[in-house]
Amino acid sequence: QTALGKYDLASIASHGMDVVRRPTGGRSLLHTREVTYSVTAPISAADSMNESYRRINALLLDGLGSLGVMAEEADPESAAISPSEVPCFAEPSKGELVFQGRKLVGSAQVRDKGALLQHGSILIGDDQHLIPALSIPAPHAVAAKAATLVQAIGREPGVEEVASALFAGVILLEDAGATRLHENSVEGFTARHLEKYRSEWWTWRR
Repeated sequence: QTALGKYDLASIASHGMDVVRRPTGGRSLLHTREVTYSVTAPISAADSMNESYRRINALLLDGLGSLGVMAEEADPESAAISPSEVPCFAEPSKGELVFQGRKLVGSAQVRDKGALLQHGSILIGDDQHLIPALSIPAPHAVAAKAATLVQAIGREPGVEEVASALFAGVILLEDAGATRLHENSVEGFTARHLEKYRSEWWTWRR
């Protein structure tokens, strides 16, 4: 979405918030009282985005199900909201996970050089209504109607409980050679990317 000139930076600072731009894109969300997941994986030319979403959703649904959350994939009749100042959780896009018709998991994916990166946010509680108040001007007649884990299971689970439920459905494989390569290259990789993604230029470039 376009961010430059769209947010009240003084108000954001007064709330003690920082701002980041995800390389996966999507619309604005507030990272609080939630669990953020991230998936990176190799892809082939035959791998479609829809199929990769489906496979990742299967893992998420398994983990959420173990918490007692009966989530499902959204299949809205209307077209998805295009990137704008409308908050991410105002409406689900096709294939995102919902509880009782409201978005519970917001996800976005980017593909580059034979690999994918998918980020997603799973709401424990709902503070997304704060986003319009930080916008210039505030979107008219738009309120984030999000589902939360508190609503779905009747209590507030801890972050560690949610994370453990999600990881329980993932089989972790470790290759010694790949691990050594990762250890040898991660320092330089991290430095380059931290410089970019922490920069004001990246966050407010458009």
